[in-house]
Amino acid sequence: MKIIRYQDPRGTIHHAALQPDGSALRLEGDLYADLRPTGERAEVARLLAPLVPSSILCIGLNYRRHAAESGLKPPEVPVLFVKGVNTLQHPNEPILLPTHLRSDEVDYECELAVVIGKACKNVTRDRALDHVLGYTCANDVSARDWQLKKGGGQWCRGKFFDTFAPLGPCLVTTDEIPDPNALRIRTLLNGEAVQDWSTDDMIFDVPALIEFLSGSTTLLPGTVILTGTPHGVGMAQKPEPRWLRAGDTVSIEIERIGTLTNPVREEA
Repeated sequence: MKIIRYQDPRGTIHHAALQPDGSALRLEGDLYADLRPTGERAEVARLLAPLVPSSILCIGLNYRRHAAESGLKPPEVPVLFVKGVNTLQHPNEPILLPTHLRSDEVDYECELAVVIGKACKNVTRDRALDHVLGYTCANDVSARDWQLKKGGGQWCRGKFFDTFAPLGPCLVTTDEIPDPNALRIRTLLNGEAVQDWSTDDMIFDVPALIEFLSGSTTLLPGTVILTGTPHGVGMAQKPEPRWLRAGDTVSIEIERIGTLTNPVREEA
């Protein structure tokens, strides 16, 4: 099932199941327990991110060719950093370039996002996907100057600005994606493909990431795991980096999920 989250014309938030013809039927109940069909057509006034994450866990340098373009050795264990829930942005709403703590080096990163549906801890690899609710598209927007030059050796400052984690357009349940490491993934910048690869290039696949992240750590329902980005990021473009600028439009496409599109604006 493809699940969207939306506001109706009265401002009430619901979930709905997308239909093959593009319409949606409203669902009721809890996203993590008992979503049920109502048979009512959804009145979608505003499309929202498919969930409000309980936490956002991010993996760096998790594609072989991205590690190579960064001039770094593939890591021996997954590289973990976090984003705050303040970074969440909805489909079709703007990525804001920071102006107060200014950044002139904001980058795109297409990523497969994994949504945990059942609390888990110390999960083994062979049971890891049992705890997944589904998958969605993500853009791990990154201010490279703050990430790499002015962040004191930590990545979080460059990853933590408002709107730096767009998610959507829908959450696709695991029955429709039996193998998350066999999906085409792309970034389109103003209609041009700048990243175009496959999730099979991950150094640590999705089961390995869940096993690692749940080690001595409880992953709550609503935990979103950003699984890394393939090669082609703006920082690595030749002959010079290609940073996001006001007026750009960024789209993340993942096979079997859909397209997440956001315009780029300057922070007011």
